[in-house]
Amino acid sequence: MKTKNWYKPFLLWFWGLFLGGLLTAFLVIWLITKGALGYLPPLEELQNPKNTFASEIFSSDMQSLGRYYRFENRVGVQYTDLSPNLINALIATEDVRFYEHTGVDFKSMFRAIIKLGRAGGGSTLTQQLAKQLWSPRANNIFERAMQKPIEWVIATKLERLYSKDEILLMYMNQFDFLYNAVGIQSASQVYFSTTPSELKLEEAAMLVGMCKNPSLYNPVRHPVRATNRRNTVLSQMEKYGYIDEATRDSVMALPLELHYTSVDHKQGIAPYFREFLRVTLTAKEPKESDYSEWNQQQFKLDQWQWENNPLYGFCEKNKKADGSKYDIYQDGLKIYTTIDSRMQRYAEEAVCEHMQEQQKSFFKELQKKRNAPFSWKLTQNEIDGIMNRSMRQTERYRVMKLAGYSHDSIIASFMVPREMQVFTYDRGLIDTILTPYDSIKWQKSYLRCGFMSMDPRTGHVKAYVGGPNFAHFQYDMCTKGKRQVGSTVKPYLYTLAMDEGMWPCDKVVNEPITLVDANGREWSPRDTHDKYRGDTVTLTWGLMNSSNWISAYLMSLFTPEQLVKMMQSFGIQGQLDPVISLCLGPCEVSVAEMVDAYTTFPNKGIRTEPLYVTRIEDNNGNVIGTFAPRTHEIISETTAYKMLHMLRAVLDHGTGVRVRFKYGVTAPMGGKTGTTNNNSDGWFMCFTPSLVSGTWVGGEDRGIHFDNMAEGQGASMALPICALYMQKVLADPELGYSPTENFDVPKWFDPNAGCKK
Repeated sequence: MKTKNWYKPFLLWFWGLFLGGLLTAFLVIWLITKGALGYLPPLEELQNPKNTFASEIFSSDMQSLGRYYRFENRVGVQYTDLSPNLINALIATEDVRFYEHTGVDFKSMFRAIIKLGRAGGGSTLTQQLAKQLWSPRANNIFERAMQKPIEWVIATKLERLYSKDEILLMYMNQFDFLYNAVGIQSASQVYFSTTPSELKLEEAAMLVGMCKNPSLYNPVRHPVRATNRRNTVLSQMEKYGYIDEATRDSVMALPLELHYTSVDHKQGIAPYFREFLRVTLTAKEPKESDYSEWNQQQFKLDQWQWENNPLYGFCEKNKKADGSKYDIYQDGLKIYTTIDSRMQRYAEEAVCEHMQEQQKSFFKELQKKRNAPFSWKLTQNEIDGIMNRSMRQTERYRVMKLAGYSHDSIIASFMVPREMQVFTYDRGLIDTILTPYDSIKWQKSYLRCGFMSMDPRTGHVKAYVGGPNFAHFQYDMCTKGKRQVGSTVKPYLYTLAMDEGMWPCDKVVNEPITLVDANGREWSPRDTHDKYRGDTVTLTWGLMNSSNWISAYLMSLFTPEQLVKMMQSFGIQGQLDPVISLCLGPCEVSVAEMVDAYTTFPNKGIRTEPLYVTRIEDNNGNVIGTFAPRTHEIISETTAYKMLHMLRAVLDHGTGVRVRFKYGVTAPMGGKTGTTNNNSDGWFMCFTPSLVSGTWVGGEDRGIHFDNMAEGQGASMALPICALYMQKVLADPELGYSPTENFDVPKWFDPNAGCKK
């Protein structure tokens, strides 16, 4: 009787608690489905999860140049891009019954409860995806307990909306593998410098192993732990028949080999170009009120770009289907550029190789200067002015000014020695003790440069280098910076003369000349060819030897306004003062503008604007923007042939001849050197029938330069970069640039025809 009295209440309590718990669970689930308990994403959001994807930049040879992202470096891939090793490892390790359950695997869940979690957590891949997409971080046990049933509901809804393959793909695109490697595409690149489709078995196993706890199994910080976890994944794959025992053992014996590449926009190929492209794509419509009075010229240039350049402000001008603007940081755009990754590397290598050697020579000269890095010609007041401006532009000055410090106290802080790191070419960043004032002078002691190379027929920009090292010298001297062009301006003057009927063989007397400007002031240029004074020379001789006297003579035949108009037709957009000295290049022009202009000479008088991007696609592969080259007929073919004849003489016999005898580049080429007053700027422009390149080298300030002409002229400072680049390009048969390709000049053209009597 006692046993029966005990058993009956027990059964009542047991079934009461069981049914009550079951009803409570059903009630909780029902309330969750109605959105009464916790956040349940609406159907629209489940059908279109709000992922943010980084926009990716591709070269013309389909290499990834980099990405734009705000918070997460995530790039979406397709299911077919996933290695079978990756899929098999993930299922074997995280959810072996993935293809059998409908979002919640109760069998695995009960097993996990009974074994207290020793058999795994019981969460399916679909639940883990639901947690990644919609579950915020729980602050306590109760919140986490409520999240579980919410994830169950979301998981079952996901299973009804998506196929198993689509769920796997979303999971792999969503997971954060640390180090800004969000998604399997980024993780494959960051840890192994490869793609998801090319992952080896051991690599796939390591990445899947991180899915359990990426911090705990971080292969960079905990290689032993990560290796053990990788081997656990391999054992699971063998257990469930995805690999055989021999494969498991052989792969487990392999060491962990990472090809780790940190994600940093300052690193990688073409950083100056990527930043230029970012600024261009996100530019807003210019408003005159946003520009200071002294910067009105820049406002006019930006306004022109907004009205005429479809790439400029692309994200502002174009709208998505919902009417919102494109966001390059989260919309997963695919930007296909004209840059050739191989030619870009050759350009960067040429810049690095020459600038390091150039810097050694410059440091030797600086050792002799009392006011290094400034020229001995500068007064102390001029140096103080430069340094004061530089100090005002620093973050230190800005922060202290906002904190209420006076100007004098801030300047005094620049004179206090501090521990810091400074840049060097040979040792990278080094620890030292300097005053902030001296650290600015150290930074200024490094020469800067800009380089660009493009196809004159298509306008495709093949290589773009804005400086010697983006991490430490971020100001872009390819498109943003403008410097005096010196003698590289002379081909525009000679073009004006050729267009007016003169010929390369026309003869003039090489002698000093004095011109009078519009204000009645005399102007007499200096020349370095004094030993040829009084000789009768051809115009070809004048250009190939960069004679200032011959240029002044030609200038006497035309008005400054005519030269300005000619230069503007060549695409020079900056300020051009109509003065007689313009023929010697005091105007400031960017490298990109000069390369653009010089496309006219090998292209039969047709100027082709630089083209940086061919098309842009959205995250679904839809083309949302296409870009085509724009051309302008500047001069007649006959004038172009005349100029081609003279510019080829510059490299074959004139100031650019070291391209031939020192660097051994034998391909048919034309070009021009340029050097400004005091050797402040060194220029070199060169072209083949299918490639136009240009470079500038100089100091951050015009008062920082070589004081000796031998090392300060354009042929020494700038020419080697172009020459080294052309060496590499012409030696690579895959690029298709033949060293024997000649200019297309018709047989009827005779450069001496106009001079025959």
